Amino acid sequence: MREEIKDMRKNLQDTREFFMKRLAYTLGPVELKNFMDKGGVRVVDVRNEADYAVSHIPGAISIPKDELDKQLDKLSKDEITIVYCYNQQCHLGDNACLILADYGYPVMLLEGGFDVWVNDFRFATA
Repeated sequence: MREEIKDMRKNLQDTREFFMKRLAYTLGPVELKNFMDKGGVRVVDVRNEADYAVSHIPGAISIPKDELDKQLDKLSKDEITIVYCYNQQCHLGDNACLILADYGYPVMLLEGGFDVWVNDFRFATA
């Protein structure tokens, strides 16, 4: 292992900041379910529309990542937009979150995407 990495792990302030940011901008499926039950969030599926039509998280709206900047009128800056894509390796969600942040929308990413919602936690789909 590189010495730089070992040294980074000893910097507890940087470690704390990293995990604080991770907690602020990402969530898991159980947290998403809790957010949805409380309200004040908009869940956005940035996958292909055909995949959304087959199955999606209940209450989510479909805005494919490539169309996001053209459909901002479907979102509100007064609520948190929670984005999801296909799975942990998919970066559509990360890219969509970056676009929304650039436009000033509060945004979070569902870690693991639709895959973790369906397969790991077996939540219902629409």
